[in-house]
Amino acid sequence: MIDIRQLRYFVAVAEEEHVGRAAERLHISQSPLSRQIAQLEERLGLSLFERSQQRIRLTRDGQTFLAETRALLTHASRLESLGKRLGRGEEGGLCIGYIENAMHAGVLPNALRVLRIDRPNVHVALYNQSSADQLEGLRQRSLDIALVSEPPTDDDPDLLGFQVLDDPMLLALPEHHPLAQQSVLTPEDLAGQEWIGVQHHQNITSRENFVSACIRAGFTPDIRMEATGPFTAMALVASGLGIAMIQKGLSRNAPPGVVLREVPWIALTRPLWAAWHRVNLRPLVEIFRKMLTESATA
Repeated sequence: MIDIRQLRYFVAVAEEEHVGRAAERLHISQSPLSRQIAQLEERLGLSLFERSQQRIRLTRDGQTFLAETRALLTHASRLESLGKRLGRGEEGGLCIGYIENAMHAGVLPNALRVLRIDRPNVHVALYNQSSADQLEGLRQRSLDIALVSEPPTDDDPDLLGFQVLDDPMLLALPEHHPLAQQSVLTPEDLAGQEWIGVQHHQNITSRENFVSACIRAGFTPDIRMEATGPFTAMALVASGLGIAMIQKGLSRNAPPGVVLREVPWIALTRPLWAAWHRVNLRPLVEIFRKMLTESATA
C-alpha cells in the first residue's frame, strides 16, 4: 500500500522541481525527503524524475502519476473532512422508529425541525412501527432511535431509554352535549354516557388502561363504538355519536364541533419513551436524543 505521506512529498518535489525547496516547503530536512522519494520509486518500480545537478524534472510516466496523485490526495482530503463531520454529527444518516403519538404530540416533528436547521446534511429515514418491532430493530441495529409507548426494562442488556412525554388525556365532547358547558364534571356525570373506545394498534394495552382508569374513578364506561385511532374517534364525537378520551397533544387538531375538557380525576396519560442501543458509536444519535428531550420540554 502506498504511503499517503510519500505521495504528498512526491507532489511537493514535482511542483518545486528541487528537493531543497520542497524540503523547506514541507518543513523537513532534505535527506529524509530524498529517501522517501527513492523508496516510493522503488515500491512502484518506476522512475518518476530525471535528475540533474540544478533541478529534477518529472519523467513522462511521472507526469501521468502526478495527475493521478493529485486526484487521490484531493479525494483523501475530502474523505478526511467527511470523517470529521461524521464524527461531529454534522453529516450521516438516522433511522428513526416511531409510534403515531410521537407525531401527533409534535415531539418528533419538532426535533426533526431542529435537526434540519442545525444539521441540514443529515438524511433521516422514518419507520412507523409497533413498540415491540422498534425495540427489536434497535437490537438488530436497523434503527438508531425508537419512540415507543413502553420503555425497555431496567435489566435489558442491550437497550436504554428515557421518557420524553407523559401526555395527559382530555375528555372530548360534542359541542352541543349537555356536559360541554358544565363547569365541573364528576364521575357520576360520565357514568351513563355513551363512549367511543379508541383502539391503538401500536399500543394494545391502551383500551384496557382506559377502562381501568374509569373503574378507579368510580364508574364503568359504556363503550358503544370502537374507533381505530384518535382522529377517527374525534370525528365520531363531532358527529354526536358519543364521548371519548383524547391525548392533549391532539387538541390543536380537534375538528369543529368537538369540545375538550380536563378531567384530572381520570388518572390516564399517554407516555412516550425514547430508546436506543447501549453500544452507541455514533455522535449523531446522542445529538438527536438531546434534541428530542429539548423538543419535549419546550
